[in-house]
Amino acid sequence: MGKVLIITNDFPPRAGGIQSFVHSLAAGLPAGAVVVYAPAWPGAAGFDALQPFPVIRHPTSLMLPTPAVARRARAIMAEHGADTVVFGAAAPLGLLAPGLRRAGARRIVALTHGHEAGWAVLPGARAVLRRIGDGVDVVTYLGEYVRVRLARALSPAAAARMARLAPGVDTRAFRPGAGGAAVRARLGIPPQAPVVVCVSRLVRRKGQDTLIRAWPRVLATLGGPAPPHGARAADGRAADGRADGAGAAGGGASPLLLLVGDGPRRRALARLARRHRVAGSVIFAGPVPWADLPGYYDAGTVFAMPCRTRRAGLDVEGLGIVYLEASATGLPVIAGDSGGAPDAVVPGETGYVVSGRDVAGLAGRLVGLLRDPQQAASMGEKGLAWVEREWRQELVARRFAEILSG
Repeated sequence: MGKVLIITNDFPPRAGGIQSFVHSLAAGLPAGAVVVYAPAWPGAAGFDALQPFPVIRHPTSLMLPTPAVARRARAIMAEHGADTVVFGAAAPLGLLAPGLRRAGARRIVALTHGHEAGWAVLPGARAVLRRIGDGVDVVTYLGEYVRVRLARALSPAAAARMARLAPGVDTRAFRPGAGGAAVRARLGIPPQAPVVVCVSRLVRRKGQDTLIRAWPRVLATLGGPAPPHGARAADGRAADGRADGAGAAGGGASPLLLLVGDGPRRRALARLARRHRVAGSVIFAGPVPWADLPGYYDAGTVFAMPCRTRRAGLDVEGLGIVYLEASATGLPVIAGDSGGAPDAVVPGETGYVVSGRDVAGLAGRLVGLLRDPQQAASMGEKGLAWVEREWRQELVARRFAEILSG
């Protein structure tokens, strides 16, 4: 394996699972073996200065397979002596592959995530994926769901060269005792309160609305209706970000729902919480820096993200690294049934898979785990062992190096 050039639209400081995945792959390569070409993003200069490898920023926030991007990529290859190219996401930048091959790229790898599985069902986009697959040496896939969808779009030769590469978990960061007590104190969550935590962008596919719709059933079964003035917490307007009044119901033992992340659905979700009269027991933590995320998982009792497939398969979950991060923190997980999300759960052992549209089924699983701390702890322990055995970041780095070497 020579020096690696990673060309990607998905890279920190922009937040997201793909961004974290691509960054971890770059960071797992030997020092001096990688250079990254990525778009400009607010905060990029400070982030880049901390990296052990050079990051070259495109002047705009999005890169497309245009002649200008192709010229810059070829120049970076020549300047840094790179002979291996990795596209952080196959589509659409993978269309640059033939030109980079002519410029001297010995090996070209295209990563796929969830959105390429959506592309695979659209005739025009499927043709683009086929071109990309024929121009690279390896197309990676997250799990069996994505592999099957992509293989239908690729040529037989390209499909035969596919290789599995899924995200890994930094188990040094995501672990039991990663700072949950401090997060609870900061948010005003009593130490004894059961907490269902969801870490994700606030978009329709992730299913936070299903969680909120299920929450009245959870409270009705387990007790402890939230006080009316807790609505300020759901609006996110409490001055100090605390769960305004969240600990008042039931002597502080009432279950709480902690939604971590930001996105276009935040206001709609806050309105939904008020409409269902659970605003006082729903905390919107907002966006959280990656370094602080382990503590938010650790503040939970159960992790749940009931994702669902939308738009006739165009909007689908590729895997769901959040489930594995939760397992690494020792939490039982409840996953939705979208795309490859079930690949991140061992049903009945590390957690459960539910329909992302089944409010009653989700509520039942939440109540079951919150009522039975021993079962929840057992699932958390099995999930932690599973991640240590099969999903550690070091294992993914080793697999990535094998793919790059051919």
